[in-house]
Amino acid sequence: MDMGLHNKTALVTGSTKGIGKAIAFELAKEGVHVYVNGRSEEEAEQTVKELKSAFPDTSPQNAAADLVDIGQREALFRKFPQVDILVNNMGIYELMKHEDVDDAVLERYFRTNVFAAHGLSRFYLPQMIDNQSGRVLFIASEEAVMPSGQMPQYAMTKSALLSLSKSLSDLTRGTEVTVNTIMPGPTLSEQVQNIIEGLYANEELTFSEKEKAFMASSLPQSEIQRFIRPAEIGRLAVFLCSPHASAFRGSPIRMDGGMVPTIF
Repeated sequence: MDMGLHNKTALVTGSTKGIGKAIAFELAKEGVHVYVNGRSEEEAEQTVKELKSAFPDTSPQNAAADLVDIGQREALFRKFPQVDILVNNMGIYELMKHEDVDDAVLERYFRTNVFAAHGLSRFYLPQMIDNQSGRVLFIASEEAVMPSGQMPQYAMTKSALLSLSKSLSDLTRGTEVTVNTIMPGPTLSEQVQNIIEGLYANEELTFSEKEKAFMASSLPQSEIQRFIRPAEIGRLAVFLCSPHASAFRGSPIRMDGGMVPTIF
């Protein structure tokens, strides 16, 4: 199916690994010129080379920057003053007890997971509205609607993204611009894979067996009983960024593997 994205441009934040990298590759597969972002210049450049090798008809570019830093963010705006698609994927997470979540932790999390995405949207969305065309996509989490209590500082930021997405979507009324959010469930990023491998380091098991054992013991509520693969989220992101998804407006779209037990 042609997704109608050939020759579009997309800035995908945090796209040197994990979900962001998968989204970048799936977009490039559809002929999108991806601006690869990460804090490391070297990692961003390596990802650009991988994209160019896999999809030679596209022109990926290095958009390395620490987007929490306002100065670096503004420099990025000067380098890439306009995009057709903005994917606000960048985020941090870690297991934390609530008593350890002080104001400094909250500030760091909100600056990284919310403020940076808000700043990017504040710059690019008005241009999209003026052009009557564009896509803004946030990557949240099932933690936004079903906080586990294991990452309270993270869950708060992801709930905030749902609110931000809905508020921004209202600004697009009467245009072909959309703002939506994907809420992934537990996903097999590089960091998660390393954690699982470490938990069963002393057992002679394949990774698939380790994955099944972990899901059964730690995430029994998951209906798929495996981690979601980043490419699965990438393919959903491509659809939401395409003209075929024009009726999705301010929508929180769950791809949680059945983690959330409620209808809504």
